[in-house]
Order: sequence, then structure tokens, then C-alpha cells
Amino acid sequence: MFRTPLLRLAAAAGVLALGAGLAGCQTDATGGDAASDYVTDGKLTIATGEPAYYPYVIDDDPESGEGFEAAVAYAIAEELGFAAEDVVWVRTGFDAAIAPGPKDFDFNLQQYTVTPEREESVDFSSTYYSADQAVITIEGSAAAEATSIADLKDLLIGAATGTTSLVAVEEIIAPTAGAQVFNSNDDAKLALESGQVDAIVVDVPTAFYITGVELDGGFILGSLPEVEGATDEWGVLLAKDSPLTAAVSAAIDALREDGTLDALVSEWLGADQGVPELQ
Repeated sequence: MFRTPLLRLAAAAGVLALGAGLAGCQTDATGGDAASDYVTDGKLTIATGEPAYYPYVIDDDPESGEGFEAAVAYAIAEELGFAAEDVVWVRTGFDAAIAPGPKDFDFNLQQYTVTPEREESVDFSSTYYSADQAVITIEGSAAAEATSIADLKDLLIGAATGTTSLVAVEEIIAPTAGAQVFNSNDDAKLALESGQVDAIVVDVPTAFYITGVELDGGFILGSLPEVEGATDEWGVLLAKDSPLTAAVSAAIDALREDGTLDALVSEWLGADQGVPELQ
């Protein structure tokens, strides 16, 4: 049984102390004039959800640079040559951003798992985070004493529709009654609180937040083994065939290589708090 401490809310120091402001046109990774590649010349327009949730954005305020994805966004902006004051935030629905067609943003961060189906409609950058799946429950539930995947098979296990978490329930746990499907993580959490399900599956960072902040008596039973299709590989979402995709991927690759991404994961997602894997 893995009891969850609260994630600390300290700001990622220095993320907003970004490089010098733009002077004239931006230059893309190939050295060409890239001003026309952006939604607004001289500005970098970044999208996130409405609302955007902790620990990805703190207090639904991405402009603060606080929270994992807010901090990653400003780090990418710096790599692309934008100062913090030249970043503009907009909000989009999760599904609306995946739909084909023009975008009102240059790129979008909302914990988007890269999938072949989504890549038919949009572009994705290289991966900025890989998230395992975790099983969470509450004290007194039928799952509270579970110590293995086998212990979960005869229980009611839920997850949000269209998520990697749902794939993990179906492919790894394979409960006898089938996966209990909900419209969102919030709906799944409410079902857990009301006793409609015995446990739910979410990605590990979300599990820390739900059990540490939102659930009374909630805790993490453990993480699930990695299998194809059941581990979240998050990428920045861009319009299909965006001229910025290569540059954004190069920026993320540079942040990975210099250790910035690892530092932000540790700061905001509590990577040092290991979750035992259920067998």
C-alpha cells in the first residue's frame, strides 16, 4: 500500500527568467525567416486546457510558469528564442484541439498521448514525458487490501474514456466485469467516492494529485507494468504539417539532453517518490 504525500507547490525557479526579447523576425531551425510560421508574428501562442489542472498548471494560471506543463512551455519558448513577455496563452477543449483543421495556437500542451490515430489529424513533437499508469482506491473499498493485479480482476475498476488508462484497465487488469468507463477522471473519481467502483486507473502524476488533494482516505495501490499502448508518451500538439513541428521537437530534445526536463519532472511531479509496481 502506497500512501501519498502532498506534492509541494514551490515554483520552478528561473523558468520565467528567459532569454532576451525578440528583435525583428524569428529564425527557424533551418535558418529561414519563420515569422509567418507563427499564429501572430513576434509572439508564441501556446494553448492549454480550460481549466488547466494541478500539477500541470498551478491555480489555472499558465502565465505564472508554475506547474509542470506551464514550466515546460516556457522552457520550449526560450529554446525557440522567445522571451516570457512574448508568450500568449489561449485555451482549448481537449478533443477540439485534436480535430482536423486550422488552429489558433502554435502548440498545445494538455497531456496529449501520441497515438497513430491522432497523428492522422495533427502533428506531435518528440516526447517530453512518459507516464506510467497507477491504480488508486479509498480506505474501506473492496480494493483497499489488494496487493496484486490478480486481486483486482474480480473488482469494479474504472477509467476515463479515450485514455491510455482505459487501455491499461482492459489490457493489463482485464477485470471480469469489464472496464467501467466514465466521461472524465472527475467522473471516475466521483464513482470511486460513491462506491460505484472499487478502484480507478489514472496516470501517476494525476494519481498523486487525486489521492493527495481531492480524495478523503485515497491512496495509490501501485503502478501497472508497461505494455504497448498502456504507457502515456506525451507530446506537444501542433497543427497537421505545421512548419514548427521540427523546431519544437528540436527544442524538446535539447531540454532533455541538458537535463532541464528531468529537473522539471522532479520539481513538479515528484519523480523521486517511487510508486511500487503491481505484479
